[in-house]
Amino acid sequence: MSAGTYTPRPGAAPLPRMIAAQTALETRMLLRNGEQLLLTVIIPTLLLVLFSAVDIVDTGAGESVDFLAPGILALAVMSTAFTGQAIATGFERRYGVLKRLGASPLPRWALMTAKTLSVLVTEVLQIVLLTVIALALGWSPEGNPLSVLLLLVLGTAAFSGLGLLMAGTLKAEATLAAANLVFLLLLVGGGVIVPLDKFPDAVQSVLGLLPVSALSEGLRDVLQQGASMPWAQAGILAVWAVLGLGAAARFFRWE
Repeated sequence: MSAGTYTPRPGAAPLPRMIAAQTALETRMLLRNGEQLLLTVIIPTLLLVLFSAVDIVDTGAGESVDFLAPGILALAVMSTAFTGQAIATGFERRYGVLKRLGASPLPRWALMTAKTLSVLVTEVLQIVLLTVIALALGWSPEGNPLSVLLLLVLGTAAFSGLGLLMAGTLKAEATLAAANLVFLLLLVGGGVIVPLDKFPDAVQSVLGLLPVSALSEGLRDVLQQGASMPWAQAGILAVWAVLGLGAAARFFRWE
């Protein structure tokens, strides 16, 4: 046996392995948090079942679930990529977790990549669950799955950027209050449950530029109307994604 066979080889693990490990950790922490589960699973599920079963809001011709399901999918993306991520990251920043992780062999950009991947994993679980429930309620989706996938990816990028921007610039308590307030306001005025055409004309044009409205309407065009790729809504989401991620990268404070 040659000398040095059992000599330790200290050093960082390969970058892909570090990102994968951090992604798994972020996902477990996200799914174990009761408040996050309330936002990401329970509230969207209850809204889908309640408004599909009870005629509370006039959603136009056809089954209510055909209108509601795309909007609830958009709400699920927002709850995870924006609200949940903003709150979790804000408190990690307050308690010094981000500062310590920033000093580890894992690069800061890789940490943010892991956070984004954990959001995507959670969204996949959300979408599968909500789709199964919507199908059980009589949902009949149409359209091209690739168009749906592109809209969901753009929506995730847009909301992630905005969530990280909020978490990296505000205090944790302010992030908690602001993220939940924005969630409630966009739930009501973002075309998720209440159709945008129920609002005054002057307000509709403004609400239509919001990321959750663009995602809701885009998914609805594809899944309810069977339309091709809604490029107008995709463009709005792309602009929000570029602005949000760019601002987060520029202004995010680690301490």
